[in-house]
Amino acid sequence: MKVLYEYNYRGTRIKCVVGDITSIEADAIVNPANSWMLMGGGVAGVLKRKGGSEIEREARKYAPVEIGKAIVTSAGRLRAKYVIHSPTMEKPAMKISSENAYKATKAALFKGIDLNVSKIAFPGMGTGIGGLSPKEAAKAMLRAIREVLDSVSECFDEIIIIDINKEVPEAFCKELEKYR
Repeated sequence: MKVLYEYNYRGTRIKCVVGDITSIEADAIVNPANSWMLMGGGVAGVLKRKGGSEIEREARKYAPVEIGKAIVTSAGRLRAKYVIHSPTMEKPAMKISSENAYKATKAALFKGIDLNVSKIAFPGMGTGIGGLSPKEAAKAMLRAIREVLDSVSECFDEIIIIDINKEVPEAFCKELEKYR
């Protein structure tokens, strides 16, 4: 794993990392899910393959989950404690808008606050199957992150944006530079 950038905002470290989200040590990993909690492709498919199919079985009990809501499951064999499933799309393999990435990010953050996690890891929400560019996702996700951090007194020690596709954390670095 390679840390490209670190930024402090209201007492929370925001890290941009090139790496495998399934190998990160975090309290929670966010899955940009579909409303039906089917974990076939993209980040969801990788989480299921490496963490175990029990993650999907547990998540499916909550389906359908609307965009703007999030649910939590155990993380199976992953190094995290939880997987927070926050839909970016209604059905599997849909193209999405940046508004969906914003709503999903915000819902996942609030779920993380409810769980009292200190370290939460996000992939680029909607940058794979959802079809968003890394820049679109970065803008939407950072808007959600700033709004949530502005609305609470204390919450996360660290928010990690991690993706194996280096263009995703690089886009976050560029967006975060605008806040300096």
